[in-house]
Amino acid sequence: MTGLEARDTELKKELNATLRARRELGEEYESALVDSFLEKVDQRIDGAVERQLRRQLAEQQMVVARGSRSPQPTDSWGERFGFGIVSLVLAVPLSAIGGGVADLPGLLVAWAGIVGVNVVQATRTNPGLFGRRRRKSSKDSDWEE
Repeated sequence: MTGLEARDTELKKELNATLRARRELGEEYESALVDSFLEKVDQRIDGAVERQLRRQLAEQQMVVARGSRSPQPTDSWGERFGFGIVSLVLAVPLSAIGGGVADLPGLLVAWAGIVGVNVVQATRTNPGLFGRRRRKSSKDSDWEE
């Protein structure tokens, strides 16, 4: 079992425990239980972001130490695919929690956050993806980024 699968299993266990506690304690504790679960998800996300930032900083420092001008992009298709899968896996509990706590507005906020994170990731890996395009000249029909 890889580290990602182990973390997903742990998160599923946490969600199941939260749901069982909600059934046992009743609706009056729902907000506290959801807050507790979201705090654990936030901690997981923060840890993953911190590890990624440390890795990128170390790579940049190695490139600078070797005398290269700029770091080469390290995002592979596998990384992008993995990010998409993790995003969808986390979307399920976030959607359930957002929809369960605040109905449609909660669901919309959860999905706005999911879409926002994916847009940031897409622009990071493809800097010109959402850039404005303009014509080179009035005579030339080629597009330039």
